[in-house]
Amino acid sequence: MNKRLLLAGMLIASILFLSACTNTTEGKPNEDTSKELSLKIGLMPAVDAAPMYIAEKEGYFEELGLDVEFVVFNNGQERQSALQTNTIDGSITDLIAVATNVNSGFGLKATSMTQGMFPVLVKSDYEDKKDIKATMMEVSVTNFLIDEWFGEDHNIEKVFINEIPARLEMVKSGDVDMGIFPEPMASMGAVDGLEKKTFEMKDGYSPDVLAFTAKALDEKAKAIELFYEGYNKAIGDIHADETIARDVVIEKLDLNESIKEDIILPAYTKASLPDEKYLENIITWVEEVLKKDMEVSPEDLVERAFVE
Repeated sequence: MNKRLLLAGMLIASILFLSACTNTTEGKPNEDTSKELSLKIGLMPAVDAAPMYIAEKEGYFEELGLDVEFVVFNNGQERQSALQTNTIDGSITDLIAVATNVNSGFGLKATSMTQGMFPVLVKSDYEDKKDIKATMMEVSVTNFLIDEWFGEDHNIEKVFINEIPARLEMVKSGDVDMGIFPEPMASMGAVDGLEKKTFEMKDGYSPDVLAFTAKALDEKAKAIELFYEGYNKAIGDIHADETIARDVVIEKLDLNESIKEDIILPAYTKASLPDEKYLENIITWVEEVLKKDMEVSPEDLVERAFVE
């Protein structure tokens, strides 16, 4: 009798123990899911960010159960530091920066293009000539685009300046013939009497991208997938009425309302990535600028899991 009571007691205790373990185990995925379904993304003060701001404003991320925090950086150095310390999960950047990061051993991959706009600013009396002097950042998208647009038909003397205000001043003073600037900064420069010139992106691809760290891609793939669901929905809104993109850029970047209609918007597209040939061109250009071989392949630069 005592044996039966003892066995029964042990059985009940085992059931209660297993039940408690199951409840504890079931609680963990909820906590982890909450943590995983959040993203911290770096933005630059540029028109690329409009779809993300719209998705946030319209509540698309919230509807998907995704918590997204945006952090605006005013220069590439701050953005780079935030990425490398995993302070942010990803950021608007460019394929040139992605290539140099990957080559140096830092895990970063572009997940989509972001369609940046980069008008060239010149003085109103500028006349085209063979020998030109242009200001830009050194190993950067601005340098890449100057070569792409002017390299074949011009001799270019390059003046490398990181700070946008200093570059604007160089153009206004006539110390250089031209400078290349992201929108809407280019439109702000045009207010001071400079003239904007625009050029088509070769191959139809933009070197500007949204990229995520290897850590985020490994740990937050579901969150990134949901992010693009909200992002693509915002792109549809812009296609229906591009005014909302102008409005949100003015609002979020705290710009003068007077430049709203002057801002040149890109042809926003749903999440996509360039082909292998374009990526090879990026790598080759970086090798030429740095004067060294890059130990990367085109597909090392991108993660295609989130594009249509």
